[in-house]
Amino acid sequence: MAYRSDDVFSFTAFDPATLTESYRAFTEKGVAQTRETYSRVKTAAEEASKAAEATLQSAQAGSVEIGLKAIEALRINTDLSLSHMESLMGVKSVSEFLELQTTFIRKQAELTVEQAKSLQDATRKMAEAVSQPGKEAAEKAMSNFKAA
Repeated sequence: MAYRSDDVFSFTAFDPATLTESYRAFTEKGVAQTRETYSRVKTAAEEASKAAEATLQSAQAGSVEIGLKAIEALRINTDLSLSHMESLMGVKSVSEFLELQTTFIRKQAELTVEQAKSLQDATRKMAEAVSQPGKEAAEKAMSNFKAA
């Protein structure tokens, strides 16, 4: 096979129409991908906005519930303390005083444990409700981007 030096500088295989068509196809594909990516990002942003709104609503409702439980606990504790003070006013002996005081302390301890459990449960429910919309939105967004 003989090598010809005049073939090295020959551009007979170069077709400008093919180059233009390739560039056009490349550009159209890039534009389509950009539009698709924009659509996905827009959808993810809308979902995130909805999740944030739901999170705020859940947080507000949970805060109100916790506040009401705290007010109720305060009212019960105040009523119990006032009732105890009234009972102490009628004490006639040291042994009666000790019995009333022991009973009051035991009831107060039991009530405090119940109230703490109730507040803890309300706080846990609120945390779950607050985190759920964000978790769902994140999972949905990730699944949309993984599918691409």
